[in-house]
Amino acid sequence: MFKKIWGGMTGFLNSDVAMDLGTANTLVYIKNKGIVLDEPSVVAVSNNGHGHGHIEAVGLEAKKMHGRTHAGLETIRPMKDGVIADFNMTNRMITTFIDKVMNQYWFVRTRMVVGVPTCITQVEKKAVIDAAKMARVREVYLVEEPMAAAIGVGIPVHKAEGNLVIDIGGGTTDVAITSLSAIAYGESIRIAGDEMDEAIVRFMRLEHHMNIGIFEAERVKVAVGSAYPLEEPLNIEVRGMNIKTGVPHSIVVSDGEIREAIREPIASIASVVLRALEKTPPELSSDIHSNGLYLTGGGALIRGLDRLIEERTGLRTFVPDQPLLSIVKGAGAVLDNFEDMRNVCIN
Repeated sequence: MFKKIWGGMTGFLNSDVAMDLGTANTLVYIKNKGIVLDEPSVVAVSNNGHGHGHIEAVGLEAKKMHGRTHAGLETIRPMKDGVIADFNMTNRMITTFIDKVMNQYWFVRTRMVVGVPTCITQVEKKAVIDAAKMARVREVYLVEEPMAAAIGVGIPVHKAEGNLVIDIGGGTTDVAITSLSAIAYGESIRIAGDEMDEAIVRFMRLEHHMNIGIFEAERVKVAVGSAYPLEEPLNIEVRGMNIKTGVPHSIVVSDGEIREAIREPIASIASVVLRALEKTPPELSSDIHSNGLYLTGGGALIRGLDRLIEERTGLRTFVPDQPLLSIVKGAGAVLDNFEDMRNVCIN
């Protein structure tokens, strides 16, 4: 009886974790429990905000404070372009998120699998590993995000068969061809959801003489953003400040205007997909022609993006259910089947 109870306790105390540490959102998966957290990668900190201030809020609560803080409080997005921009804040964010989803009884954090961009440097890899270890994790393993996304949507990555995944996150777009548990070709560009948001901010300033916040731009993108003309037009009220008068102002914009606003980032994403296809070996090209393309990440939710990519490439393009969860599901699958799948990790 004691062994049974102790075995259950140690299984609980030694909880393994998978994480999609994204520029826009962080998602956490716990072994045998599934996805337990999905919150914005935002930290609200008092004082100077460079690792010495007091953490006031993390995640959704911190995002709500953005643009509404006083002089002694600021909100920080510690991830930029898919990698760590502020080490201290990232470490504290990771620790807070993990403590939040576990509890005070969770003493031993044995293993963590983290998704990282294809373009990540050795220095950036070390920063992710060090930040996780400072959160009291014993072993940290990295898996490239398009590989994790491929696993998350059910692609048999261990087979000698080419599959192309386009993962559009907040900070990066990763395009990769998987085969034999590795990436046969991969390319990453630091153009993704954040650049679309910034493009909307610029558009509103230039075309409507309005200053809007970055999270307001994100809200507009999610509500009416599209890459292809819609059958049923959409409109949304955008709130901000009139540049000329300096007073609060709102205006209704159409999906067509927002489509024009994000045209350049969308074009860059389509171009990197075409470039990947051009550089694909003939045998893998044949597989991709048969299997089609897989579109994952938050960018996959842009209306008509799959249709646009189909038109540009001539290949079927699939968007899985819940594309935002693809990476964390894949990282979780690696965690759950670690001995069989550890070869997909890059460290």
